[in-house]
Amino acid sequence: MTRTHIIRRMARSLAGLAATVVAITAGAPAAFAYPIPPHGGPTGPVQAPAQVHAIIEGGMPGWQITVIAAGAAILAAILAVAIDRAHAAHRQFTTPGA
Repeated sequence: MTRTHIIRRMARSLAGLAATVVAITAGAPAAFAYPIPPHGGPTGPVQAPAQVHAIIEGGMPGWQITVIAAGAAILAAILAVAIDRAHAAHRQFTTPGA
């Protein structure tokens, strides 16, 4: 293997790992978040503000975004392998002179 081939393979692996991290981060639910209790002031504990629940009319759920990101990462990996195989098929090897 040549040095450029190793560098390309490492770059492809790093890109795949980065896409995986992005997909996992996008899929992390907001359910793990919790409200921080208010601190007490000089007059005693402060009452927490009323929670307002917004009505969401449209938008895309988080799981769909995660599936799209994962699909894009898999498609990128498949295309990278296909391009590498096509490049290898068209490569011409020279034999040293006798």
